[in-house]
Amino acid sequence: MTEQNFEQMRHAMVVSQLRTTGVSDARVVAAMGEVARERFVGADKAAVAYADLPLPIAPGRALNPPMVTGRLLTQAQVAPGDSALVVGAATGYTAALLERLGASVVAVEEDADLLAAGKAAVPGATWIKAAPASGSKKGAPYSLIVIDGAVEQIPQALIDQLADGGRLVGALIDNGVSRLVSGVRVGGGFGVTAFADADAATLPGFGVPAAFSF
Repeated sequence: MTEQNFEQMRHAMVVSQLRTTGVSDARVVAAMGEVARERFVGADKAAVAYADLPLPIAPGRALNPPMVTGRLLTQAQVAPGDSALVVGAATGYTAALLERLGASVVAVEEDADLLAAGKAAVPGATWIKAAPASGSKKGAPYSLIVIDGAVEQIPQALIDQLADGGRLVGALIDNGVSRLVSGVRVGGGFGVTAFADADAATLPGFGVPAAFSF
């Protein structure tokens, strides 16, 4: 594969996966058309880096499809100067896009190999090795939190790290279906609203405790 091949693939992604699916923020579209997604996957996956599906990058882990990332960042209304936390940052693709959009990024990743790859790819972000569900108090409170995958629940620990007026975007698994959601913290209150059904990559570590039964 040549750089020209990858440029053509990025262009095709923008045309067929972003502009046709509600990724309406021109800045997000431009960033995704510039950031080389193939740098965030293994060499054996580079040829399918722009495929419209969750892309495996480690056992039990995958990158979100480009459309999911684009919809989340569009919904997030990223502004220059945002203090952003990426939860389950993996190899750093979403972190790189947030930096391109002008945010200051703290990236949380638990897998040591993915963390090392992310640090190498996005050295400008602050990388934290921790369980994604715990977030990071290091840069809190954040004006934006991006949960970079589909989870069963949003932990209170992450909500507590949002600034008043801060936004959170991600995907929630509901009866086996992943739904893209967004919410804003207002004072002590927080809730999310679903805005699209999409096949997001599952992010482990956010399981709902089993209910006790006799």
